[in-house]
Amino acid sequence: MNATPSTTVRDEVASEAPERLEHPWLGRVLFALAIVVALSHLYFNTLSTLSEVWVSALHFGMFGLLCALSVPMLKTRSAGGSRLVLAIDILLGLAALGCAFYLIGFEDALYARGMRFSTADWVVSITALALVLEFARRTTGWFIPLLCVVALTYVAWWGRYVTGVFGFPGLNWETVLYRSYLGGNGMLGSIARISWSYVFMFILFGAFLVRSGAGDFIIELARCAAGRFIGGPGFVAVFSSGLMGSVSGSSVANTVSTGVITIPLMRKAGFPPRFAAGVEAAASTGGQLMPPVMGAGAFIMASYTQVSYLTIIGVAALPALLYFLSVAMFVRIEAKRSNAQHVETEEAPRLIEVLKGGWHFLLPLVVLVAALIYGFTPTYAAGIAILSVVVASWLSKNPMTPKAILEALSLGTRNMITTAILLITVGLIVNVVSTTGIGNTFSLMITDWAGGSLLITLVLIAVASLILGMGLPVTAAYIVLGTLSAPALYGLMAHDQLLELLMAGDLPEQARAIFMLAAPESLEALNAPMDAASARELLAVVPDDFRSQLYEQALSPHTLTMLLVAAHMVIFWLSQDSNVTPPVCLTAFAAAAIANTPQMRTGFTAWKIAKGLYIIPLLFVWSPLISGTPLEMATVFAFALFGIYAIIAGLEGYLEHELPWWMRLAMFPIGALMLWPHGELALDILGLALFLGTLLWSARAGRTAASAVPAS
Repeated sequence: MNATPSTTVRDEVASEAPERLEHPWLGRVLFALAIVVALSHLYFNTLSTLSEVWVSALHFGMFGLLCALSVPMLKTRSAGGSRLVLAIDILLGLAALGCAFYLIGFEDALYARGMRFSTADWVVSITALALVLEFARRTTGWFIPLLCVVALTYVAWWGRYVTGVFGFPGLNWETVLYRSYLGGNGMLGSIARISWSYVFMFILFGAFLVRSGAGDFIIELARCAAGRFIGGPGFVAVFSSGLMGSVSGSSVANTVSTGVITIPLMRKAGFPPRFAAGVEAAASTGGQLMPPVMGAGAFIMASYTQVSYLTIIGVAALPALLYFLSVAMFVRIEAKRSNAQHVETEEAPRLIEVLKGGWHFLLPLVVLVAALIYGFTPTYAAGIAILSVVVASWLSKNPMTPKAILEALSLGTRNMITTAILLITVGLIVNVVSTTGIGNTFSLMITDWAGGSLLITLVLIAVASLILGMGLPVTAAYIVLGTLSAPALYGLMAHDQLLELLMAGDLPEQARAIFMLAAPESLEALNAPMDAASARELLAVVPDDFRSQLYEQALSPHTLTMLLVAAHMVIFWLSQDSNVTPPVCLTAFAAAAIANTPQMRTGFTAWKIAKGLYIIPLLFVWSPLISGTPLEMATVFAFALFGIYAIIAGLEGYLEHELPWWMRLAMFPIGALMLWPHGELALDILGLALFLGTLLWSARAGRTAASAVPAS
């Protein structure tokens, strides 16, 4: 294996948080502090009996200190100014840690006073809020702090002046501060608990894998598996980004770690530079869709839906594979069009050699999956997997030494700084949404604007996701949008399922009791199948208060669970579009910097290549891709694969050869025929036959054109 990728990957993935390099002693302090924080969190997640609120407070204090020391408040070039900023940052970091210890030490005293604030309570809670907003500004920009300020002042001040459905009578500042910090909600609520448990443990697991050399193994494995195909370097980018993203959980980190290798390879093979950057950005975005980490999305989704983490990653795997194959289709088409077919033989290592030198890197992933299947919680499973990384490294030529283990602990903690601050801060917004009930109001408004149309609802959510994504990181956008719109989407999906039962005349007996209470005159109509209009009219007479009960009585628990997962999965997928959609697309910008291409044009290229982000979520809603039997899921997957290929051919005007204009236009209805949820296998087979016929014609035309070119 080459030494160059090893050094590059390890350096590039070192940390997402910028650090003060001008203070050598501070680097050593940060290294030691990061190790202490990692060991503390390992203790919290395995042996600790501390209350969750106390652990959340310590999580905030520790990462607040690390953030203050790692990311300067201001950038200054003068030595005196730099020392002053550092001194202020040290005080701010210690203040964050002090706020945590205050809550632990004086929580009982607060309850003994009947939750009436003392002067110290006011000072500490205000300080904690100000600090977390400042740390969020340093790590993610101004948007999230400003959004938090708007949300908090809405509850305490200006909400009472708003008329209509968004009016809120208001709470006093004492209550707002209590709910935001000291009460164990807001900053220290469920989102913070997800941060210090699931997210930290899996990011630490990823850091151990990277430090042990697994990142290099992944890239080498991708190169030998895909490097010799037509357009092989493009497939290497897709394959390696999928594997690296499955453990890194960050699309930007994924881009810079794999892109420094794959983008030059693609350019050398003949791919246009902008296309190479777009492929890397689109593929790296897909890394957040690939289990087990999913950029913290799987853990948050499991918490919101109360569905097991193992179920979440189980249903997420097949759609993620479909997405990466859709990116690979763009690579295949561009490879044929650009004649990017040739890769130097010596650049692609032999599979046997790579597996012989790195097969042990696969063991921790096997251990992780086995532990989850056996029944361990995700945090325990991650802890066992971390230990297995160390043990597995002893089977290699470069076993992890105590120094390497300490470096992995430090690396995982530093990689967590931005995510920890982000999740703690977003907890404030989630708390405001739950306190004011604005989430239910927003869901009702979406339903009203959409007029009961599921398709229009999806369009509205996609637009809202794109707007939120301009200012919020992906995980934060999913949390906010999921809190606001998931109930509406879930309700409309359940509504459509109920309509199908009414139209088929298969309404369960227990659900008929709801109709007997709400609309007795409708009982006779329930005894026979009916058309869609009659079913809608019948369902419209059921009051909204009875709807949730009707869904529970008419639909099986498995169906309701899968509908809820599908609703959140749709929102999670759509929230990824900000990575590759201009004007704000950080992943595409990172790839453009490596490829030295125009940022905005690269963003549009990545947006085009990532079209699966918009197509595949439709299958969650209208097909059994994530909720059916294994045979149903495989059938949907197979036809969707060719359907997406047909649509991509229509977008590109190319398959194995350039398509005539009329054939290019025909690709869209052919693709839709295989993707549309008509429920007719014959139509799917017809669409597949038409596409395969076009593919064969295109391949023959390509061979004819190639034979007509005289040899040089």
